Amino acid sequence: MSAQKPTLFTCISPALLHLYDLNNAAVVIIDVFRATSTIASALYNGAKCVIPVDSVSKAIALSKNINGIAAGERDGKIADGLEYGNSPLEYHPEFIKDRTLVLTTTNGTRLLQMALDNHAETIITGSFPNLGAVCNFLIQQNKNVVLGCAGWKDRYNLEDTLFAGAVIYHIKEHFTVHCDSSLTAETMYVQHKDDLPGFATKLTHYHRLVERFGLIEDIRFCLTENVANVLPLYKEGLLMKG
Repeated sequence: MSAQKPTLFTCISPALLHLYDLNNAAVVIIDVFRATSTIASALYNGAKCVIPVDSVSKAIALSKNINGIAAGERDGKIADGLEYGNSPLEYHPEFIKDRTLVLTTTNGTRLLQMALDNHAETIITGSFPNLGAVCNFLIQQNKNVVLGCAGWKDRYNLEDTLFAGAVIYHIKEHFTVHCDSSLTAETMYVQHKDDLPGFATKLTHYHRLVERFGLIEDIRFCLTENVANVLPLYKEGLLMKG
């Protein structure tokens, strides 16, 4: 008799995270526009590590103590008091190599803290730029998976669910998937995977970032598969290349 496959669930909003059992599970924090894309970009380009924090004041204080880079956003723009924002294109190798990025964002870093508070055993971050690394890791771990979508201030958003669908599309044969949100996510990804940037023009957060801030290149990067294919693994307060 074949071994029972681990389960996979998709949580489409942080407000629903408490409904999922994170004990002994691998949790993927997904915040495509832009936190988890930025984390992948920074680590891929040589950052020593990324330290996610839940407030601007913590980011500033911690970065001063360790000579790090305090960065982050609130509502899509660079947070007051910070010099650097949440653009994956800011963290090129000449700037970020061997440095520590202390990052605070509206949705992604908050969801990571919630996963910790709910006793997640293993936490990684995922986005299209590191899709392959995420999928390989989840298959190798062979444990239950919860794909956690950061959404927007607890509201559902499409881009995070779209990435969850990409993960499911690539790894579903290794998991038991009986979850309507996962079915929705994969169906949407399959329908739009050949033109993700075209589909993105319909998304609420696309308009928030592009019309208000002109971040079209950021969006393109965030939707490009495997351009920063590293595995950000959370250990003792740090996200490091796994």
